[in-house]
Parts: sequence; structure tokens; C-alpha cells
Amino acid sequence: MPLPEYIGKYRVEGVLGQGGMGTVYRAFDPAIHRQVAIKTVNKGTLDPINLQYALMRFRHEAQAVGRLTHPRIAAIYDYGEDPDIAYIVMELVNGKSLFQHMQEQAHFALKEIGEVIRQLLDGLGYAHDQGVVHRDIKPSNLLVNADGRIKISDFGIARLDSSTLTQVGEIMGSPGYMAPEQFLGTEIDACSDIYSVGIIAYELLVGKRPFSGSNPEIMRAVLNDRPANPSMINPQISAQLDWAVHKSLAKEKSERFQSASEFSEAFLKGIEGSIRNTMPEPEPAALSEVTTQRIDTNLLQAARLLAGLPLEAPPLRPVPPPDATPQPTPAPTEDTSKKPRIVFIDDEERILTALKSVFRANYHVFTATDGAQALDFIKKFGVHVVVSDQRMPGMTGVQVLRQLKEVAPNTVRILLTGYSDLASIVGSINEGEVFRFVSKPWNNQEIQKIVGDAVAIAMELQEAAAAPVATTGKMSAGTMVIDPKDDIFRSVHHLFAATCPVLHAGDLDEAFKILADQEIALIVADIESARDEAIATFKLLKQDHPEILAIVLTEASDSELVIELINQAQIFRFLNKPVNMKLLTQHVQSALERYQSFKQSPQLVQQHKVATASITETLADGIRSRIGALKSWLRPVIR
Repeated sequence: MPLPEYIGKYRVEGVLGQGGMGTVYRAFDPAIHRQVAIKTVNKGTLDPINLQYALMRFRHEAQAVGRLTHPRIAAIYDYGEDPDIAYIVMELVNGKSLFQHMQEQAHFALKEIGEVIRQLLDGLGYAHDQGVVHRDIKPSNLLVNADGRIKISDFGIARLDSSTLTQVGEIMGSPGYMAPEQFLGTEIDACSDIYSVGIIAYELLVGKRPFSGSNPEIMRAVLNDRPANPSMINPQISAQLDWAVHKSLAKEKSERFQSASEFSEAFLKGIEGSIRNTMPEPEPAALSEVTTQRIDTNLLQAARLLAGLPLEAPPLRPVPPPDATPQPTPAPTEDTSKKPRIVFIDDEERILTALKSVFRANYHVFTATDGAQALDFIKKFGVHVVVSDQRMPGMTGVQVLRQLKEVAPNTVRILLTGYSDLASIVGSINEGEVFRFVSKPWNNQEIQKIVGDAVAIAMELQEAAAAPVATTGKMSAGTMVIDPKDDIFRSVHHLFAATCPVLHAGDLDEAFKILADQEIALIVADIESARDEAIATFKLLKQDHPEILAIVLTEASDSELVIELINQAQIFRFLNKPVNMKLLTQHVQSALERYQSFKQSPQLVQQHKVATASITETLADGIRSRIGALKSWLRPVIR
């Protein structure tokens, strides 16, 4: 077929590619003097039925991308038709498709893979925010500029939030990159694109897709099989990266990352961890010089002296024998019986291996693949810190922490999980009293700092801990209810007025006046009326007065907010509104007992040490000055 001289107003300069429905041309726009690509559908080569469908898809692509303006999406400038062809005028990308690079067996370094996936998810995240789901993400639809920039193209079967082009029940896409719901013909959304990106990520990391074969074989595997860990094929890959890829490929949409940005953040952390895996091991001396995990024994002994405690702490429990379960990491030559003991619980061996590599130099590390095994071990030998995954077969992390709180209340407990499940997060506080919540994939420096703080606290709790004290008689410390109405106050007053003073504050101004004059053991706060200020107040108050406990009442369903309050404000309990009064009664009683234990052993307050708060300075300045004016009702505590 001869090269046309013009298509519409555009001067044709050459052919970029040929397809079943038409040709892609390089052309020049004389009006604004730029080169463009023109994708065409040749009407004469298709039968009438297929032609109508092809034209519908073609117009749909123009509509889908015409509303998108993003550097990672190949822009569409114009659409037109004449008796012979329909055409889309689009941005000319000087480069090749990712598929072509793969066909040429191009080697992608870990950093380059991270950059490809980051750019891809950046563009998809924007499209999803605009109500556009691509639905056919695959390497041939990803153009790579000569300078390495990614451009997403071919939105021909994209679904717009107002589209009726495709209906539930239609199966469309490219089988090697299709999500389970696409094979099943069920509802497609942004999580379907995330699954396709997960396939591309897997392919870039190990050189092949997780599922291959005929289309029926691929469909069966996608619906039923779990792919091998990428690290089994490429040993450079870290456990964090294994986890991120598997989460993107979850069979159920609810189990995948819920946004492109969430996937991007996790994937890049995994890439960073994998790059660290490939670095040469540092010399032992250098490691000991830079570590932030090791506890300074002189400082601990000084802390014991200040607290009036014995200088030499007796062994926590008998040292476990070599064949005890969970199995310890091979020990260094030094006497590990004097090292703090940590148990990591996770059903993924790769996760446990990664954690051991981070901590084994400075702690005696034990691992367990299920909660029951870990609990039996802890009952027998005792440990300082327990770090548990949330989702495990047989017993969830919350169940483990709840039982651990009963059998070993002086352990410091940390929940490590990749799932933002609000019910589990709240349960971990209300039932397991976690010290911190750490998200997968973790940052090594961050988790080292958290575990280091937890161990230091556990070492002191070992000496200072006392059993919870039942409240007897009238407490001088009061319970303050911050409630714009007075419904909760009246209920708490009715139940606990005989136990302690119960005071009411309609807002934070009234609350600070009460705090200035009255010893307060517990704050019960409805935070809905002034959420930002209330959250900032709890974060800053806990830094100077960790002895004051807080129960938060909220309608929020934001798991990230709850995690933030766990880590930065050590909220004692959470309750959703409308409030279950039976649960509130139990939580208030537990808080008052905890405060009485603080009065008898102030060192116990250290378990409520908080992470550095993230608060805007404008909001923080006024709150800090008000908190600074408060006096402490508890005798000095070793900080």
C-alpha cells in the first residue's frame, strides 16, 4: 500500500509499525511544528461487524486518554475519520516498547527495574484518580523513550468510570497479564491494573512470567496457583520484594495493594533491600562501630541504680538448649545467654531469614512459623521482645499477642504486617497491647530503632514489673471525659464515681484547665469534633506525660490514622462509635488498674514511650506551651 502524503492536516513521513487493523505512521504537524505518531484503522480491511467494534474501541481510546495529562502517559492530540480510515494523532515516543527490549534480552538492573515500575505506577495512579482503568497493561503497551522514560499507551479497552463500552461478563485483555477477575468476567477496577503490573515486575525480576502455557493453562494457574517466590529464581531478591510482588498478585482484589502509590512504595523498599543484599558484607569491626541496636550495658546499669534496682539482673529464664524450638540463628562465639532475646513469628521463611540477618549480630534471635509454637517456647524460656506477623494460618497475630499478654505480660510486643486491616489493628491494641505497629515491607533502620527501644524497655520491665493492681478504695487520680455532649461522661460518672473523680470537659480548652489542677490517670475522648487538634494533643501529651492513659472514641475507619496513634501516642484503647458501654467499662477499669501499677512502679511507664510525633509546627507550638505548663503527678521516671 503506497504511503499517503497527508492524513488530515498531518504530513506523513514514514511508517512506525503495522498491525492487523491498520498502520502507525510518523507524521508532522505543520500548524505547531512538531512530530507526531498517527495510529490508524483501515476501514476497508475489516468486515462490517468487526469494523464497528474496532471503531468503537478506537473512539473510546481517544476519549479515555484525551482526559489524561501526565508525563507517563502518551498524550493524544486529535481524532479524525474519513471514508477510508479512522485515526488518532498522539505523542511521538522516540524509543522502543518494553516488549521489544525484553525480546532483545536486555538486562535490567534492580535499580532500573525499580524505576520502570515506579514510573508505570505513577502514570497508572494518575489515570485511576481520573476514573480510567487501563485493563490491558503489558510490555508491548509500555513505550520506553531513548532517555529511559516510560509512556503508557493503547487505552483501547480502558474502562472509564462512565463507560458502557464493556460490561461485566465480557472477557478482555492479554491472558499472560490478566488478573483473575478478568478471566472470570467480574468487575474490573484499579486493582486489576495493579495485578498486571505485578506480572511485569515478576517478569523483569526473574526473566519470565509467573504463569505460562496455552491460554487455558494460564487461566487455570492464575485462578488456582501461587507463583514461586522470585527469590527462588533470582537470589538477589529480598524478602521484602518477594512480599511486595506476591501481594500485587493476590487472587482476591481486597488482598492486593489498594492503590498504585501503595504498591510503588512497597516495591521500591523491596528493591532497596535487594540492592543491599548484593553489597559486600562489611568488616565485623565496622559493623560494631555503626550499629544502633546494641544496648550500652553501662547506661543500663546506671538506670538500674537511679531506679534503686539491683546492678546485676538475674537470667530471664533458663537459657534454651540448642534443640529448643523455635530454632535460634546460629550463635556467635560470645555468650549469647546475656543477650536480649527476641522471637519473630511469621509463616514466611523468607521473612524470618531477612529479619534474622538484620538482628542476629546483637540479639539472641528465635523464629517461629506459627503462633502456637512461639507461645509454647515463650512460656518455657521467656523472651524480651516478640515481633509477630498478623495473617498466619491457625492463629492470627492478634490472637498470639492476646495470649502472650496473659502468659508473659512483661514482654514488649510489636505487630509486623503488610495488611491495613482496621479490625486487626484495633484488636492488637485492645487485646494485645502492642508497643508499635511496623508495616511490611519494613525499613531496616526504622525497625532496628523500634526493636532497640523495645528491648531497652523490656530489660527494665524485667526488674521493675509488678502484677496489675486491683483498684481498691477511692483513687485520687481522676478520669477526664472529653465529650462535646455529656452522654459518655454521664455513663462513666455513673459507673466509676465511687472509684475515682470523674470530670467532664466539653473541649480541649476545658481539658487543659482540668489537667492543670487535677491529677488525671485516664482521658476518655471523643475526637470527632476537633480531630486534628485532638490527635496532635495526644501525641505531644504522651511525650511529656506517658503515665496518662487514653481511650479514644471515634467514627474513623482510617487504618493509617489508627497506626499513627498507636506509634506516636500509645493510645491505650480504641472504641468505635456508637460506643459499646460494656467494652468501655472494661477498658476504663483496665486503665485505672494500669495507672495504679505506675504509682507503685513508675519504671513501668517506659512501656508507653512513644515515637517522635509528626505534627505541623503551626499546630504544635500552641499545644506544646500548654503541656509545658502542666506538672507531673507521678514521681520521676527513668526516661
